[in-house]
Amino acid sequence: MKRLSLFLFSIGLLIACGEAQPHLEEIIERGELRVLSRYGPTSYYVKGDKLAGFEYDLAQRFAEHLNVRLKIIVPDNLSNMLNLIEQGKADIAAAGLTVTPARKDVIRFGPVYQEVTQQLVYRLGNRKPKNITALNDGQLEVVATSSHVEQLTSHQQDVPELNWTENNELDSSSLLELVQLEMIDYTIADSNEIAANQSLFPELRVAFNVSEPQALAWAMPLSEDGSLYNEMALFFETMEESGDLDRLIEKYYGHIRRFDYVDTRAIHRRIFTHLPKYQTLFEHAAREFNFDWRLLAAISYQESHWDPKAISSTGVKGLMMLTQATAKQMNADNREDPAQSIYAGAKYLASIRDRLPERILEPERTWLALAAYNVGLGHVEDARVLTQKNGLNPDLWPDVKVYLAKLSKKEWYSQTRHGYARGGEPVRYLENIRRYYDILLHQQQNNNNLGLKIDDESAQEKFPAAL
Repeated sequence: MKRLSLFLFSIGLLIACGEAQPHLEEIIERGELRVLSRYGPTSYYVKGDKLAGFEYDLAQRFAEHLNVRLKIIVPDNLSNMLNLIEQGKADIAAAGLTVTPARKDVIRFGPVYQEVTQQLVYRLGNRKPKNITALNDGQLEVVATSSHVEQLTSHQQDVPELNWTENNELDSSSLLELVQLEMIDYTIADSNEIAANQSLFPELRVAFNVSEPQALAWAMPLSEDGSLYNEMALFFETMEESGDLDRLIEKYYGHIRRFDYVDTRAIHRRIFTHLPKYQTLFEHAAREFNFDWRLLAAISYQESHWDPKAISSTGVKGLMMLTQATAKQMNADNREDPAQSIYAGAKYLASIRDRLPERILEPERTWLALAAYNVGLGHVEDARVLTQKNGLNPDLWPDVKVYLAKLSKKEWYSQTRHGYARGGEPVRYLENIRRYYDILLHQQQNNNNLGLKIDDESAQEKFPAAL
């Protein structure tokens, strides 16, 4: 009888184990990683005609690591996102979520991949509050159920009169825009999101830090059996050891660390006063040479601020600031003619891009071509050689720019074929262009002029009720 009981117990255990399929196995069998995210410059958005965003790229790489398809799902608001992941209705929430004690009670966090600080934001020209006790004279609005609410609640223990409004409809980026438009006085946002939005809302300023640095991590259901978590830990360990995580952070944040208020205000103004005269020309050249027209416009703004009569002390001229030799090579006989300048500049950039090794993929291909447009392909190739010699990837702009900037120092340029170059100049040049490009993309999206059709399976969709 004991043997029979033991046998029946064993069979029952096997059946129970069969029913409780490990989470990771379920994802692989399904062939799809279901990820909750949110729209915004730090998470998930449409850039040109492609999907982009730090969280999106990171999730895409994790899906590739698992050899499954990525499905991005965007809930209506943060509260819904947290509820859905708590209920196990998705595999991961990848949305720049702050790790907090209250959240750890109901959801499980993966490895930390970034740190941010909560900051209070106000508009330039208005009174700058000195500290948390000086907020009662204005309207403070934050995202409902956010870590910012938790932080304010903790401050309220010391400042009982502190009060705020919680918004269930808008995200942090939208609240930052309300501060820019003077529809509210203050909001709280994470430092990375403020940096990403600074060039889009140039009047915004940080008054003070509301928190100490806090960890960001992906979230999973608390019931997750550990199989997905362990694989995620392995993935992030590999990303850190290879340097790919740092490169991804550089890709999305490297060009927005420097902020020039006057220049940013100027491009916002000239988008309305100057750009319309030349937009059709940029669009035509972009179609001819396979560029995004807004990228060409960003290059032209960096070169000439969209002034066809612009001329530098070295004699370069026109909207794309062409040298006489380059203009002749591209069959442009009048550098001050907008159509000729834009067409010749795009053609010249395309010729540089086409000379780079075929293995270099986008967007690195365009970034390296742009650096060469500024400083010459020979110096970029010198930097790529130094990059490879020193153990980094010569096909990645974040790696190459480190050694390009060193070409003004003898210990480095003495090792190269083409010698000295002011290597820091193309690095700043490219950072500016990427910032202007982001502004132009954002402006076009606001004007509803994109008209994009995305067929990608991971494109935006509301959370399916049947999931």
